Amino acid sequence: MIYRYSRSELRKIWDEKNKYEIWLDIEIAAAQAMEKLKIIPKGVASKVKKKSKINVDRIQQIENKVHHDMIAFLTSITEKVGKEGRFLHKGMTSSDVLDTCFNIQLLQSGKIILNDINEILKVLKGKSLKYKKTICIGRSHGIHAEPTTFGLKLASFYEEFKRNRKRLENAIKEISTCAISGAVGTFANIDPRVESFVAKKFKLKIEPISTQIIPRDRHAYYFSVLGIIAGSIERIATEIRNLQKTELQEVQEFFDKKQKGSSAMPHKKNPILSENLTGLARMVRSYVLPSLENISLWHERDISHSSVERNIGPDSTITLDFALNRLKNILQNMNVYPKKMLKNLNLTKGLIFSQRVMIELTKHGFSREKAYSLVQKNAQLSWSKNVSFLETLSKDSLINKKISNKDLIKMFDISYHTKKIDLIYKRVFK
Repeated sequence: MIYRYSRSELRKIWDEKNKYEIWLDIEIAAAQAMEKLKIIPKGVASKVKKKSKINVDRIQQIENKVHHDMIAFLTSITEKVGKEGRFLHKGMTSSDVLDTCFNIQLLQSGKIILNDINEILKVLKGKSLKYKKTICIGRSHGIHAEPTTFGLKLASFYEEFKRNRKRLENAIKEISTCAISGAVGTFANIDPRVESFVAKKFKLKIEPISTQIIPRDRHAYYFSVLGIIAGSIERIATEIRNLQKTELQEVQEFFDKKQKGSSAMPHKKNPILSENLTGLARMVRSYVLPSLENISLWHERDISHSSVERNIGPDSTITLDFALNRLKNILQNMNVYPKKMLKNLNLTKGLIFSQRVMIELTKHGFSREKAYSLVQKNAQLSWSKNVSFLETLSKDSLINKKISNKDLIKMFDISYHTKKIDLIYKRVFK
């Protein structure tokens, strides 16, 4: 995790102190359950809760000697609690605490990211409605295609983030499980009712079967969803970067009066925030592959997944949270230039209406092949001679024998391309 690309709300979740506090809460909850079941003496949990204190430095000091973080943690707690500390962790194994804690941290992070997505949706909806009828050129392969609206572009992003919200909700459910099943997951040394108690305490589901660890396909799904969300961020960032090109200038990131664009060229206004998001999205997606490789472990468990998750857990969630908040700010403050959009749309002098003309020709008796050929010939003529497409069509003898100039002009009506926008908006914003 790089401090530059992080927010305090997510950093706190992955802070070492918070992790140990969750470990302690899990141990206390398990002790409470064991007391109820008369497995350990009454009063252990309350004394541990009262006397224990997390000392990260002391835990690290012990771990440097024993080379085991859970033992170091339990030893540090026992030093504060006294003899009652011996009843902690009874029948449990390290993964019971580590995995349940990891899932809690992913759950907490996921809820914040869900809120980030909701904020993105609010901004996208507002901007999409604002620019619903702002005409611009749609492009395919980077080439002018047919007219669309800037609002429709944003509506497409909105719908995608609706899907992302649903995916993340499902991913959070997927990892919201608790396993307190002991060595190799057989409950040989711990009562399954302890697991039920702890799960209820933390509002988690019971892991139906664990092999000492919670199966990592759950986590792979979670991190894969984060990767998809990162892809959606990059999709928007890439569109903004492209539309901000000097030769397009349809959209521009907000540029502060005191902001500098280049150390060498004072005139530059670069889309640095969107470019930054593209890089951050690449990082989040890079964490997906190791999470998939974590699924396959040796027998009932090994720890090859552990070092991976210590990295990708905080890094992916912290980075994605930061990226979503940066994207929200870009969308809120971006400059939109409808006049430039209209100017760009007219660059090809009407060629963008070629499909409409072709379809209308078939209505007047031309085969589709003949209509296509006629339209293509006149389009190429218009392009090569830099004259309007309407002009070349009106001078084509085959066309003007069947279609009046008045009817040709009707084929260049921009409203033809926006007539179904209300239908699309009803589908998206129903």
